Amino acid sequence: MADSEANADIASMSFEQALQELEKIVESLEQGNVELEKSIGFYERGEKLRDHCQKLLGAAEAKVEKIRLSADGKPAGTEPLDPE
Repeated sequence: MADSEANADIASMSFEQALQELEKIVESLEQGNVELEKSIGFYERGEKLRDHCQKLLGAAEAKVEKIRLSADGKPAGTEPLDPE
């Protein structure tokens, strides 16, 4: 699969799909029975998957709001989630 094809494949994945594939890659690499060239390919794809997951999480966090409370503890509206 060409690099651009791999990127297109990853770009269309949901967070859950990307995370599942990333977990499989990590498991394969941890077992240590993968040839060097294949390990390098796994590592590079894993980086792309990780970046994609981070991008999707960032987008989700930007959509989440937290409830703002008044001094007496009652809901007083919402504000963006503080991404700390």
